[in-house]
Amino acid sequence: MSLKAFTNYLLLEKNYSKLTLQAYHNDIEDFSVFVTDRFDSNSIIKVNYPQIRSWIVELVDNGITNRSINRKISSLNTYYKFLLKTEQIEVNPLAKHKALKTAKKVQVPFSQTEMDSVMKELNDAKGFEELRNRLIIELFYATGIRRIELVQLKLEDVDLANKMLKVTGKRNKERFIPLIPSVAESVEAYTKVRNDLEVIEDKSHLFLTKKGVKIYETLVYRIINDYFSKVSTKVKRSPHIIRHSFATHLLNQGANLNAVKELLGHSSLAATQVYTHNSIAELKKVYANAHPRSKK
Repeated sequence: MSLKAFTNYLLLEKNYSKLTLQAYHNDIEDFSVFVTDRFDSNSIIKVNYPQIRSWIVELVDNGITNRSINRKISSLNTYYKFLLKTEQIEVNPLAKHKALKTAKKVQVPFSQTEMDSVMKELNDAKGFEELRNRLIIELFYATGIRRIELVQLKLEDVDLANKMLKVTGKRNKERFIPLIPSVAESVEAYTKVRNDLEVIEDKSHLFLTKKGVKIYETLVYRIINDYFSKVSTKVKRSPHIIRHSFATHLLNQGANLNAVKELLGHSSLAATQVYTHNSIAELKKVYANAHPRSKK
């Protein structure tokens, strides 16, 4: 009963997505199975920290990465905080837990040359799918939106008169992003062929498949990977890398970190600062080439 109440709490009060809810549910269920098998208990409400530590040890022994383990423990911690809030427990067994150390993942953005090469290929886009794909790539690079945010865009979210885009991000938080003229033109070109599709099952969402239904995340990933595999040798070629490129290129050009934070829809500067890694590298390069004493 408490797990069901917990997921309802996350859904109704925290506005978590269904995917996030499923992840939390799976993590807690995995721990519940462990407690049953190892300690012959049918309740995870009464566990102590040493028991949780033994689960962590088992996960490590099974080759689970520290990052994944931290996510599982985070799910469990959120659950115990809920139990504490609803007075089902008196002490959170994870209150003093410290996350396992993880290696910092450095996301390598696409270079401006790589971005320009893909856009050049799409300059003469014709037909529904090419115009749609061009707009998808342009929107990612011009706005920095997330893949799920792009998939969920509706026709009413695009204000061409004022060249603004309304984006619904995490926790249903809305933000408005300016559209540069070239992207606004691409929106007009795409919506014209979109509206001429023979069958339109989904009349509200902006991006559709050729069958007239809402586009899905794996197709968006495939589109990005296909186009960028022609111009880039990077191992990871995804919508998130374009989002990373958007932020990095803005910072390289001197954009304010707070402004980039707002455009990305981050709740804190800490999340945005990860993108400063490459801009600092670029700054060092410029400094080394420009400073009169750098070569002495």
